[in-house]
Amino acid sequence: MDSSEEEDDFSTHEYITPQSCINAIYQSKTEKDIRRICTELLDLKDAVENLRGNMYSKHLGFLRISEEVIEMEQELIELQKHVSVQRILVQDLMSGVCRELEMWNECQNEDPNTKNDLQFSEIDEILNYDMEDPKVTLLETLDILLVEHKIEEVLLVLDAEEKKNPGLSNFGDNPSNEGSSFKEAFLKRKEILKDLLVGICEQPSVRVADLKKALSGLVKVGQVSVAHKLLLKAYGFQLQKKIDDFLPSCSGYTETFAATLSQFVFSTIFLVAKDSVSLFGDIPVNTNRIVQWAEYEIESFVRLVRENLPPPETDSALRSISICVDAGLRHCSILEAQGLKFSKLLLVLLRPKIEEVLDMNFRRARRTIIDLVNNDDIEFPSLQPGSPTAMVTSSNIMFVSSGRRFMCQVEEILGQLTPKFILHYGGIILNKLLQLFDKYVDTLIKALPGTSEDDIVMEHKESISFKAETDAEQLALLGTAFTVADELMPMAVTKILSPQTGKMEESGGSSGSTTPVSISAPEYRDGKRHLQHSFDKLRDYFCRQYVLTFIYSREGKARMDARMYLEGKGDDLFWDSDPLPSLPFQALFARLQQLASVAGNVLRGKEKLQKNLLSRLTETVVMWLSAEQEFWDVFEDETIQLQPFGLQQLILDMRFIAEITVCGGYSSRNIQQLVSVIITRAIGTFSERGIDPQNALPEDEWFAGTAKAAISKLLLGTSASESSEVEPDEHLIIHEEISDTEKTPSSPSSTTESSDSFASANMGETESPVFFSDPEAE
Repeated sequence: MDSSEEEDDFSTHEYITPQSCINAIYQSKTEKDIRRICTELLDLKDAVENLRGNMYSKHLGFLRISEEVIEMEQELIELQKHVSVQRILVQDLMSGVCRELEMWNECQNEDPNTKNDLQFSEIDEILNYDMEDPKVTLLETLDILLVEHKIEEVLLVLDAEEKKNPGLSNFGDNPSNEGSSFKEAFLKRKEILKDLLVGICEQPSVRVADLKKALSGLVKVGQVSVAHKLLLKAYGFQLQKKIDDFLPSCSGYTETFAATLSQFVFSTIFLVAKDSVSLFGDIPVNTNRIVQWAEYEIESFVRLVRENLPPPETDSALRSISICVDAGLRHCSILEAQGLKFSKLLLVLLRPKIEEVLDMNFRRARRTIIDLVNNDDIEFPSLQPGSPTAMVTSSNIMFVSSGRRFMCQVEEILGQLTPKFILHYGGIILNKLLQLFDKYVDTLIKALPGTSEDDIVMEHKESISFKAETDAEQLALLGTAFTVADELMPMAVTKILSPQTGKMEESGGSSGSTTPVSISAPEYRDGKRHLQHSFDKLRDYFCRQYVLTFIYSREGKARMDARMYLEGKGDDLFWDSDPLPSLPFQALFARLQQLASVAGNVLRGKEKLQKNLLSRLTETVVMWLSAEQEFWDVFEDETIQLQPFGLQQLILDMRFIAEITVCGGYSSRNIQQLVSVIITRAIGTFSERGIDPQNALPEDEWFAGTAKAAISKLLLGTSASESSEVEPDEHLIIHEEISDTEKTPSSPSSTTESSDSFASANMGETESPVFFSDPEAE
């Protein structure tokens, strides 16, 4: 815009100086000039603010005038209605007078002679009668009040008249014609009042105060049943209107919409029960009607929850249904004070949906279990060289992290549940948690080497891309599962589903009702046993695969072959200067030492699990020897010559296994019984082949002492050089796959480390030898 145009546009404004004038007047741009310009700008700003304030005040005045106009329009409409009513009254009055005159004229025409003298007197009598008779006046008053919808005044007139004439409520036995006509007219006006009150109650936008007045009026005219039905109908309509207004926006409140609906429904039921008592009194018939109506509304509420709930496999659906149960039961406890019990009905109606949501959420959790081991996106903590946990590799941490993430899945599900929901569905939740742990155990079994017996059934399921190959990885896997089963899961169950949860319920319910508990004490104990059995399944699979890998070579040949008891340097082991167990059992001892060393680092702080694993591994070896028929077929083959040396060596090997468990501090009754069974069977088998056990076998103390001495020698590393002279090739083959490293148990360094680690499995057993010491204690 040019300066000339600006001058034309703003020349009429007092507070605006055009730019051209400013440039012409203030060319020097001195401080004084600038101050003057600032002063003018401030004045302009004040003028704008005043203009804005004036506009705002005038706008408010306009709004007030608009409201007054609307109110005047309403008053004009009411005045118009009143004029119409008065016009109708005048017309009715004129019609009645004309009708009476016509009737009188007809009577005069029928008998003019007899009634001619009474013409004017009868007219006056009729007119004066209609105007002065109190009954006619009463009826006219009722008509006027009914037309004007002055319900309270009509009720007062009716009540006063009924008190004067009690017979107006019902027809008498022999009513007179005059009384009957008046009573009929009176009851007709009561019926008009009833219809008027019913119409008010059935209006969709009726206010609660007007509704109560209308219902009270119906009670006064003797229509209690009709009034109660209208009460239920009116509140039902208001409830439906609230729900219809809320449903379009419920998608934005996925977790709390069910609780909001519960608030609508149960608060309406509460108001209905309260108003019913205040208006009609405590009438059993009305109570039964309220119960039936409330049951229908609760069924509709549950149907709405099912239809608008988020997808059942989402955690928001679980949270929503949990909050719904919590809110619904809390509202039901409030209604119980009025004698209305709906908690069982609510739980029964919601149970199918609750079970579906729980099932779908736990299915989703089971699907994520397969990713717990496959996921490589794990941040591994830095490990200092030389630290006790330095040998824990990233793969070990992967399995440990899988346990943490498994518990995160459990805590995520439990975190969505509310106390009342847990209180009533604790048993179902506990079973789902146990099934989830079973799935976790199955996943860990797949991560172990070998083929599970259940893989044929589970072929259609996902496979594990990562395998726990080394001892450290397998022990880390077992340690994680043990921690989850023995500590984390019981802790979560105790915190959420403890049998004492029911005692924490607030004392808001009825005092006479028994407080339910989430799970009973037997269910809690059974759950802990289930966790232990599931872990035992994983442990037994590990032990079975570990032992089979040790016993069988890569070619599938058994290293613990009974033929090693058919060959020996002499006929009598008793006279050997330095008897030792068989090489496979020496290798077993070295393998147990090595496993104890790894377990001491990977399973640090879980000495109970270390002992349990070593004991179960040893028991598995003895069970295999006891059940392997091919092993015993060698002794029963009559074409093979047996020697006393074989029986002595076999018994020494068995005593050696028993002493290993005793010295390691993980001996068990099962191992001792199995060793005794194998020794008894061996003695019987050799006896049948002609070898006298009395002459061939030394005392039991000799076997025990020899086994202990062999353990001491093996721990001190003396057996390496001596055993290398006897079939060194076989010795190398036996130790070929013992260790994850390239060291053999016969090396001095490995033997020393194994000695310390094997001693770590001994937790202070009194019968253990003195050379088992704790390296940390040193």
